[in-house]
Amino acid sequence: KLAYLQMRAQNWKPARALGTLRNTMVFATGNAHAQLMLVGEAPGYDEERLQEPFVGRAGQKLNQILAAANLRREDVYISNICKFRPDMGPNQGMSNRAPSDEEIAACLPIILAEIRAIQPACIICLGGTAAKGLLGSGASVASLRGKWFDCQGVPVRVTYHPSYLLRNDTLPAKRAVWEDFLAVLEQMKLNITPRQRRFFLPATS
Repeated sequence: KLAYLQMRAQNWKPARALGTLRNTMVFATGNAHAQLMLVGEAPGYDEERLQEPFVGRAGQKLNQILAAANLRREDVYISNICKFRPDMGPNQGMSNRAPSDEEIAACLPIILAEIRAIQPACIICLGGTAAKGLLGSGASVASLRGKWFDCQGVPVRVTYHPSYLLRNDTLPAKRAVWEDFLAVLEQMKLNITPRQRRFFLPATS
């Protein structure tokens, strides 16, 4: 199913017809039988170059979060709402932008089909674009955090995109993302150690 979807995504007419997305398709990575699915917004410069989601600095941050949860990239399924890097013109260089509402809508059927193929136990939306696509909500990540949502019968949790932690490298920001991951680990009935529960909490005297 995923091989078929990858082929469909490469030539997905609704996305191609917009003329606002670049040509290199970046599909997904990870375990096709994963219990946890992570969904971001769109490929950036590094992802387009290597044709794999979350391989730049934000991807390295995501790997660190997964490692803290005793998970590896190979254990989960990682994808994006939009399979093509949004275009910014001939002088784009390494710059990236978030997909527009029109681009999200054009690409949405592919990611929804991926969810049906993977049938994960849980989905994490990494950032507002993923939440807008899967949940239809334009609300801020801050207002969506801490709650459970549903997408095609799968429980969904919303957290900040890893790039947020690159811009906001503070203990409260790290703890916020970690609490979202803890909630997902609990939902999936995975073991959480007392030490993991204390990650990113202020040191007590």
